[in-house]
Amino acid sequence: MRMARPSGFALLQKKAPLVGAFFVAALWHFPALAFCPLPERAQQVAVRAVVDGDTVRLVDGRSVRLIGINAPEIGRRGRASEPYAEPARLRLQALIKASDGKVGLVPGTEHKDKYGRTLAHIYGRGGNNLEAQLLSEGLGYRVAVAPNVALAGCQEQAEEVARQARSGLWQHSPVQRADTLKRSGFALLKGRITHVARNRGGTWLELDNTVVLHIPARLQRHFPGRFVDNLKGRQVEARGWVKDRSGSRKAKPGQRRWLLPLTDPSMLTALPG
Repeated sequence: MRMARPSGFALLQKKAPLVGAFFVAALWHFPALAFCPLPERAQQVAVRAVVDGDTVRLVDGRSVRLIGINAPEIGRRGRASEPYAEPARLRLQALIKASDGKVGLVPGTEHKDKYGRTLAHIYGRGGNNLEAQLLSEGLGYRVAVAPNVALAGCQEQAEEVARQARSGLWQHSPVQRADTLKRSGFALLKGRITHVARNRGGTWLELDNTVVLHIPARLQRHFPGRFVDNLKGRQVEARGWVKDRSGSRKAKPGQRRWLLPLTDPSMLTALPG
């Protein structure tokens, strides 16, 4: 199916990273795409500050990590910001300002992350899901971490709009070949499944004999029973947070350096051909 033409905001994003007052003001003139409608009830909360494209602080002191989106990192401690990090922050700030600084908060099934942040979806005054809005404009990557996957489908559709329009982060494809991986952190990888194994620790899939994709045993129940059947030899696209095991005391001889845990079936896509 042919996707819609880029929105005004998508076209404007191609001119990033020129960001300023004019840029932020211009964003408010473009209509929001309707993805992930507001559920019947949402807690109304006031936002004190926008930390980055996927994290906000509330007036009540809570720090909220938005579910379903991984925005580029803002530079800290001398490190440069990742591309589109500042536009993502400013866009979220603008969306919240347009909602008079208040949003509808819908906590996830799992309420907290390991840092103590509240895990939740947030909605603007018009009922639009703000994570999906950012995804549709190419200002973050879709992620799904079970069990907080209620909106994974509609958020995937939102990201696909940006991907097809080559908006924001998708202007130049961020997908890299597995055998070119150089560092840990969030990544989108493409390669061929060369080996599949199962044990008490979960399911292990080797990508181009370079990266190991791991379905942890504790998350196995979130994956269909025949999920990995017929994957060997297939080209796939995987996304998630890559770990470097080379310096780990638990590393075993001959073990692949890179490990990418799969946190939901939608984080792995079999490609045609």
